[in-house]
Amino acid sequence: MSDPMNALAPEHRRLRIGDAWRDAASGATFAVEDPATGKTIAEVADADVVDGLAALDVASKAMTEWAATPPRKRSELLTATYRALTERSEEVARLITLEMGKPLAEARGEVAYGAEFFRWFAEEAVRVEGRYSTAPAGGYRILTVPKPVGPCVFVTPWNFPLAMGARKIAPALAAGCTTITKPAAQTPLTMLFLARIMEEVGVPPGVVNVVTTKRAGEVVSALLADSRTRKLSFTGSTEVGRVLLRQAADNVLRTSMELGGNAALIVCADADLDVALDGAMVAKMRNIGQSCIAANRIYVEEPVREEFTARFAERMEALSVGHGLDDGVDVGALIDEASVTKIDELVADAVDRGARVLVGGERPDGPGHFYPPTVLVDVPEDARMLEAEIFGPVAPIISFTSDDEVMAKANDTEHGLAGYIFTRDLQRALRFTEGLDTGMLGINRGLISDPSAPFGGVKQSGIGREGSHEGILEYLDLTYASIDLS
Repeated sequence: MSDPMNALAPEHRRLRIGDAWRDAASGATFAVEDPATGKTIAEVADADVVDGLAALDVASKAMTEWAATPPRKRSELLTATYRALTERSEEVARLITLEMGKPLAEARGEVAYGAEFFRWFAEEAVRVEGRYSTAPAGGYRILTVPKPVGPCVFVTPWNFPLAMGARKIAPALAAGCTTITKPAAQTPLTMLFLARIMEEVGVPPGVVNVVTTKRAGEVVSALLADSRTRKLSFTGSTEVGRVLLRQAADNVLRTSMELGGNAALIVCADADLDVALDGAMVAKMRNIGQSCIAANRIYVEEPVREEFTARFAERMEALSVGHGLDDGVDVGALIDEASVTKIDELVADAVDRGARVLVGGERPDGPGHFYPPTVLVDVPEDARMLEAEIFGPVAPIISFTSDDEVMAKANDTEHGLAGYIFTRDLQRALRFTEGLDTGMLGINRGLISDPSAPFGGVKQSGIGREGSHEGILEYLDLTYASIDLS
């Protein structure tokens, strides 16, 4: 097996600021570990406020020239990034698996998904349009001119270390904005690799900056307090999102927030159970369940509850757990010990309240942060896992008897990111589409993420949309000019 770390030379494990790869001003570093073994795989630069502001300096200076770069040129650079990621997919995928833990097959899928954002927004870059129209009253004209927002600060999570950065960087560059990305401390290597690729394809210095740090709070706070920052995009927990929104308010920053989820997956009695089972496995187990749109609560209509539960449990039990780089592994390691402890506590709480474990439910001995695929039934409504974002391979199954009942239960949460409905009744599907308080809904499918579709939530699951045409609008301000022709 080739060493994934060979893809990232030591000089590229430092901060990417302007045209240089540099150490942190303090000289500090921090360790990155393989979650499957707990062993350190790299040391990367640990930035402080000085480094963050240095990145903002170069991003601000590069802003004027990048905004003036012809859209076609920006498009070509994004297309080149797409091609480079595609050509080097195996290197990137192995690096993702090593630092994040997901199985290699899923990491390859993430590379394809992340690369597609660059291709999509390469196409959007040349289609940013204003309008020119006659005012209804006559005598003057209305002109609208879209302009790039300005330097952007991105705070990205560890669960999709390439795709979540790509989903922000690609539209920002397409719109003419410069960027500073603060990747999660658990998974900084993939973002550094992306910065290296974008340097190699010719993205100008200062346009893509990466600041790795264990001191995220102080570094990001300093960036948001600086008037040169004009946009914040964050993917992560609702709790942290609230803090960042308060900080962004002082400078009235444009914000995009993709926050926590508590997705309900609803299986109706008229559903094709084979389709529902396939969809539920994807919606629950993609990325080891560590996804904001993962099926957190599975509601099954009573007439098919027994059959669905038995078949779903059988599939979950058949999954192979191990190091993501090993052949045949379906479920890799969770990101860290805190994640395993949280899941263990949620399962224990549900069992204490009367739930029964059909599959899994006990963490294995040995090194690494593993938890087995787990299925619970008879989960009471007061179980914490029905309110908390599980973020792991645990599936609580709850029965329901009417659409009104399950709709009320599904909506009984502060979150509103995603949901899933399985039914062969079109009218029923449309009623759920209109009745569920979610930004996204999968109808007879468990995979809903797509660069060409608007990703985002309602309620406390976020603000704004990523992907699709709506994604580039998040990085554009609009100037309106009233032109007198009289």
